[in-house]
Amino acid sequence: MGMMHASLNSWMMFEHAGRYFGDTEIVTQVGPGQRHRYTYAEFSARSQQLMHALDALGLPPGAPVATLAWNGYRHLECYFGIPCTGRVLHTLNPRLPTPDLEFIIQSAGDQAILVDSSLIPVLERIQESLGAVKHIIVLADQVPETTLPKVLAYEQLLAAQPSSYPRREIPEETVLGICYTSGTTGRPKGVEYTHRSTYLHALTTTSGAATGLGPQDSSLAIVPMFHVNAWGGPFAAVMVGAKQVFTGPFMDPATVVSLLVEEDVTLATGVPTIWAGVVDELTRRQVKLPALRFLMAGGSQPPMALIERFEKEAGITLVQGWGMTETSPVAALAWPKHKMRGWDPDRLRKEVRIKAGLPLPGIDVRIVDEADHDLPADGTTIGELLVRGPWVADSYYGGTSPERFTKDGWFRTGDVATMSPEGYFVIVDRTKDLIKSGGEWISSVDMEGDIMAMPGVLEAAVVALPDVKWQERPMAAVVPREGQSVTLEEVRGHLLGRGWEKWQLPDRIEILEAVPKTGVGKFDKKVLRARYGVSDPKPS
Repeated sequence: MGMMHASLNSWMMFEHAGRYFGDTEIVTQVGPGQRHRYTYAEFSARSQQLMHALDALGLPPGAPVATLAWNGYRHLECYFGIPCTGRVLHTLNPRLPTPDLEFIIQSAGDQAILVDSSLIPVLERIQESLGAVKHIIVLADQVPETTLPKVLAYEQLLAAQPSSYPRREIPEETVLGICYTSGTTGRPKGVEYTHRSTYLHALTTTSGAATGLGPQDSSLAIVPMFHVNAWGGPFAAVMVGAKQVFTGPFMDPATVVSLLVEEDVTLATGVPTIWAGVVDELTRRQVKLPALRFLMAGGSQPPMALIERFEKEAGITLVQGWGMTETSPVAALAWPKHKMRGWDPDRLRKEVRIKAGLPLPGIDVRIVDEADHDLPADGTTIGELLVRGPWVADSYYGGTSPERFTKDGWFRTGDVATMSPEGYFVIVDRTKDLIKSGGEWISSVDMEGDIMAMPGVLEAAVVALPDVKWQERPMAAVVPREGQSVTLEEVRGHLLGRGWEKWQLPDRIEILEAVPKTGVGKFDKKVLRARYGVSDPKPS
């Protein structure tokens, strides 16, 4: 005897929500004090109208269809309306530099772009590069005034279509979507997600080993839907019928806190720079969030000081997750084990919460030396992090950078890490961001976290500057809090008090109004290095 075979595809997620959670809400902030509300039943009907509309436009099966949009209900309709017809969802990041955006659109071969009205100027700037794009669809009621050709209005397209679409039997290895890496070094690289990998990623991230997301939840994705599919959150929420809350373009701390409070949000996802502003707003308002189970931080390591502030000032658990575009992206979360339930909060923060996490079921990780030999899980030995699993890429689109994939099926992350005896791994740094001083390594990530623990510091990024004697020395770029000042002596004294050796301390600081950031909110050290005349390292 055996089991039925069912293709793991987007229809399995999509139909479940419409059938069993038709009255569950989807909420989008569409303006100051304005929210759009509708249900999964309405979402299901409109998504099927979009499927018919894409057919009517004559876009062939497998055609890449791009979105250039903020988090919202229409973008969610694209998340399913595109792949459920066998076409490829390609999310575009509006914050990318113009050359990168042009390259990505041309590399993917996008045949149509669905764009928010507010982002039309982004396409107008690159319209000379859109020759292969057959249709531009504005996510609005009507076409606004624009210099772009071939523009259609989303609502007018949908209005002419029926709200029921026959289910397509899509093989699970069919490409569902494509996302490009942020291109912090070199050209962005495309990663193709299949229907199978997306389904398995969504299923696992709803498990208790990850978010535990279920029908009882209200989920707020602040991480942009144009960035690695909002960490897969919209797919997972539709799969289990959770209420979804979207910020639209309004990601300021005041709006986020209002959504957390008024929509009974039970979990939310975002990068540490977002959460730093949110904890300030929570403290200012003196509001509590009794419905909230936890916040998830990813994209970069949250400083220990930020984790402590949420716990002590707001009574909120901030859980770190780890992943990359190449891992769909969620591959690990820093949850404590059952035997750790009695540990005091300080020990939990140091031994669990500050870690990148435990690998999720289905994900394998290794720490290796330069010869790819496994290194001991002793919490101190440093090596490169390798990963594999059913939602980890086995190649880049077009076959670029084959050296990132080993012959025996592992992906070289470019992260330098340690592994504890308990199985928790810590990202010490990116290979290109480690500082080698006098033959010894200094972690820029650890130093940044400790500097940001200073009461007068809002942000800090550490980069290497060339040094004739020591090869490289650390420099700290520091953003003081409003009304505060920070000196090199104060930074060095603070780091000494947190256990750093004298030889590791920065020789220089630069005071900035803001640390430059990438299109997804990470510190952009490439820009910092260029600002201070340092060549950017080659891709690892």
